[in-house]
Amino acid sequence: MSELYHVLGAKQFTKDELEQLFDNAMEMEKVVASGGTRAQEGRIMTTLFFEASTRTRLSFESAMHRLGGSVIGTENAAQFSSAIKGETLEDTIRIVSGYSDVIVMRHTDIGAAKRAAKVASIPVINAGDGAGEHPTQALLDAYTIRKEFGYIDGLKIAMVGDLTYGRTVHSLSYILANYQNVMIYYISPDNVRIPDNVKRYMDEKGIRYVETDDLDAVAGSIDVLYQTRIQKERFPSVEEYEKASGKYIVDGELMSRLGKQTIVLHPLPRAGEITEEVDDDPRAAYFHQAVNGLYIRMALVNKCLGEARK
Repeated sequence: MSELYHVLGAKQFTKDELEQLFDNAMEMEKVVASGGTRAQEGRIMTTLFFEASTRTRLSFESAMHRLGGSVIGTENAAQFSSAIKGETLEDTIRIVSGYSDVIVMRHTDIGAAKRAAKVASIPVINAGDGAGEHPTQALLDAYTIRKEFGYIDGLKIAMVGDLTYGRTVHSLSYILANYQNVMIYYISPDNVRIPDNVKRYMDEKGIRYVETDDLDAVAGSIDVLYQTRIQKERFPSVEEYEKASGKYIVDGELMSRLGKQTIVLHPLPRAGEITEEVDDDPRAAYFHQAVNGLYIRMALVNKCLGEARK
C-alpha cells in the first residue's frame, strides 16, 4: 500500500513526493481554469468534521467537485452524526467506508486520523486532529512558499504566535525538514512555545532553528512571516490565554520593517493578529495561500484515489 493511500501526518512525505505533489497542484490550477475534469467521476468523498472549519472543508469539497466526483458528509459531525448517540469513531469510520471512496476527517483528538485509518477500507485524509497535526494545511503552505519564491531551500521562516497548540506550525515544520539550509525562527510567548517533540524531530533532521519571543529582532532578515492565531479554545484557562493574546500584531508599522520580498502567510482565520491595512500590501499572501489549498487538495485527492485503485 502506498504511503499516500492515507494522509495522516506531514512526516510521511519525502522531498521528491512533495515536489511531485506541487507539480501536480500546478497542473490542477490549469484544470480549474479550463472548467474542471471528470477524472474522479462516480467517486464519492465523505467529509466528517467534528470541529469547526471553513477553508479546509469547503476547499476539499470544491476539490472533489472539480475532479468530477461528489460529496456527502456533515459540517458538524459531533452533533449531527451517531457520535452524539455514543457511537465510537471506529464504528463510524467502518460504516462510512461502505458509502464512499475517500474520507476527509477533522477531529478534536490528537491521533484520531490514525485510529480511523486502522479500520477504514478506503483512504483517510487528516484535516486536523486537535492540537496535533494539519498535514494538508502544511502542504498548501509549502506550495505557496515555493510558488512565491520558486524554491524553499535556504529560506528563513519565522513562525509566530501559538506554537504549542498550533497544529499548522507542527506540520509545516515537518514539511520544511525535507529542505536544505532552511532556518526557522520560532517566535512565541513563553507559555505557548514550540513543543519538545517538534524540536527533537528538527534536531534529528539537522534543521537550524531559534526560539525567541522577539519578533522585532528578526523581522528585517526573514523571507517568510508565518503568523498564527492565539487559539483561545485550546487553552486550559482564560488566564493562560490572556498571557499569550495580543503580543504579536502584523500591522503597517511592522510591514515597514520587513524585507521588500518578505511574504506574510497565515493559515486563517485571523482574530486581530493581522490588521486589515496589511491586506493590500503585495507581500500579504494569505488570501492567495487559502486559494492554493484548492489546488493542493485536488492533487492530493487525485493521488489518494489513484493509489486506492491499485
